[in-house]
Amino acid sequence: MSYITPIEKRKGLKLWGSPNEIFLIIAIVVLSLIIGLNNSVFFSIATPFDLLRSSLIEILFALGLLIVLISGGIDISFPIIGIFAGYTTVVVMLGLGLDTYSLWIPLVLAAIIGAVLGTINALLIAGFGLPTLIATLGTAGMFRGFLLSYIGSVYIANIPLGLDQFSTADLLSVETGQGTLARLHVLVIPILILSIAIAWLLRRTMFGRTVFAIGGSEESARRMGMNVRWTKARIYMLVGAISGVAGILYVSLQRKADPYDLYGTELEIIAAVVLGGASIMGGYGTVTGTILGVLLINLIKDNLILLGIPGSWQRAAIGLMLLIGVIGQAISDKRRAKQATVIEEDAS
Repeated sequence: MSYITPIEKRKGLKLWGSPNEIFLIIAIVVLSLIIGLNNSVFFSIATPFDLLRSSLIEILFALGLLIVLISGGIDISFPIIGIFAGYTTVVVMLGLGLDTYSLWIPLVLAAIIGAVLGTINALLIAGFGLPTLIATLGTAGMFRGFLLSYIGSVYIANIPLGLDQFSTADLLSVETGQGTLARLHVLVIPILILSIAIAWLLRRTMFGRTVFAIGGSEESARRMGMNVRWTKARIYMLVGAISGVAGILYVSLQRKADPYDLYGTELEIIAAVVLGGASIMGGYGTVTGTILGVLLINLIKDNLILLGIPGSWQRAAIGLMLLIGVIGQAISDKRRAKQATVIEEDAS
């Protein structure tokens, strides 16, 4: 009699086809039908375009968080790093008179700022061995306090021209039956490319294999000769850079820089990644599941009002999704543990 071991089940990072991803697709379709049947306005080309636009920045944050969760860590500082990098970039550019049409200048500057902040997390976690939750909880408060005290605490409406222009860069625009334009933002393309790149990074590189190994068992990874501390450091520097880019793109799409934005959004992004199948204990996660999780969370968040549910229930719904994801993982882990026991008994 043959069995599939948990290791074989988790081997690699499939882009499509896992039971969790199929469940998310079904959930999105069913929920869309329920919302559409309650309000026919939902069945419009503008709906998927708007859903994608509202999800793009969260997908960026979620991709960074996915790497952290796979490694067995947790990061709650990434939204603060994002807005710190985005707001600081605008302040620096305006202060130096760099009000140009270039998009690369703010992107590179925000990525550098994010990487520097991520390096502080890396130093605390990989260097001093602090628990990831405690370290990022501390740095989140520290970064936010520094931002509001020394960088700025005022709303900036006149962002650099390149960022302002990019906010209206449409890949596709379609006139709806109501006479309005449904716009698909061009940012969809780079987000898709980055998603494929991160999936490849996790599947095909030694860095990715080490991330999975650390999440599965840090001590085992160390005994296998993997450089655990350096890999952890790179994880948080990479996540910092991704968060910085997400922060400046958020500023661009919103066409404003507000240092109070993004604070508190970590719950919904963590919920989306966990709902997408990433194990809260580490060792497993998929890019596709993460994207689907973000889309489902935003579908719920953006359309509760169409179901007649007050917006005040938004946080409750997101918290419920997080609990569902964690409970689903617990059940799955118990099943894998039973299978592993059967295998050991069969081998003996």
